[in-house]
Amino acid sequence: MTQQATSTEVLRYTAFTADPAGGNPAGVVLDARGWTDQRMQATAAYLGYSETAFVLPGADPWRSEVRYFSPLAEVAFCGHATVATAVALTERHGPGDYTFDTPVGEIPVHTRITDGVASATLTSVPTRFAPVAPALLTETLTYLNWHPRDLDPAHPPVVAYGGGHHLVLAARTRKRLADLSYEFEPLAALMRQENWVTLQLVYFDPDGTIHSRNPFPVGGVVEDPATGAAAAALGGYLRPNLDRPTLLTIRQGEDLGRPSLLIVEIDPADPRIRVTGQAVPLPDPVH
Repeated sequence: MTQQATSTEVLRYTAFTADPAGGNPAGVVLDARGWTDQRMQATAAYLGYSETAFVLPGADPWRSEVRYFSPLAEVAFCGHATVATAVALTERHGPGDYTFDTPVGEIPVHTRITDGVASATLTSVPTRFAPVAPALLTETLTYLNWHPRDLDPAHPPVVAYGGGHHLVLAARTRKRLADLSYEFEPLAALMRQENWVTLQLVYFDPDGTIHSRNPFPVGGVVEDPATGAAAAALGGYLRPNLDRPTLLTIRQGEDLGRPSLLIVEIDPADPRIRVTGQAVPLPDPVH
């Protein structure tokens, strides 16, 4: 098989895990030069993963343009597909510092290989957040089938940005987070109206772990098993309350049976957030 044929395969990886049965699957095309938007969209829809990444390489193998498509539409940025793409490139070119030019801006990605498994650390664009209007919060809770008393008063709702906008809602209990059943179409319509990519539903465990679930109806997916962009947005939300560099552990996908582990690095002096995860290939790539 020629290198050109190999590079245009639609590869399958799962990110934020070292176990093919865990993490969030993503499609990766390492050379999508000449592909039309329609072909990219059709490929993403066929795979059915939350996102598929399409690489448009240039002369420098360490720097590429990257685009992302969900099954329904192009999205500006996707964290788990970024990690998957960086690992796929690392397996071909070796570990080091890659740069992805994405619709939201430049994303540096540092990769390494430990005990035979590659991991990637992406650095987000500058994060920010804003409060949620009360009426909008009420409507969202209605579609989620949540009550205001289900919210953790220590972490007020915000819309946080880390390459995409995510409504952050902190649950008062782990049980509330585990019991997720929402109104798909009404919530999708509201999210499209507000330009939210996912909802970042979290529970702050007393042991310091953050448990997360991310409904993604605007992408045609009920829930994301791991969401790197939302993790970056959450890190930006938490950053003002920190007085020293901090590492946070986010566990996601456990309630879906696809456990994922995201490590979030926050520097109070830097609005950019670093998100680290492993990724491994899945069998049977689609041609």
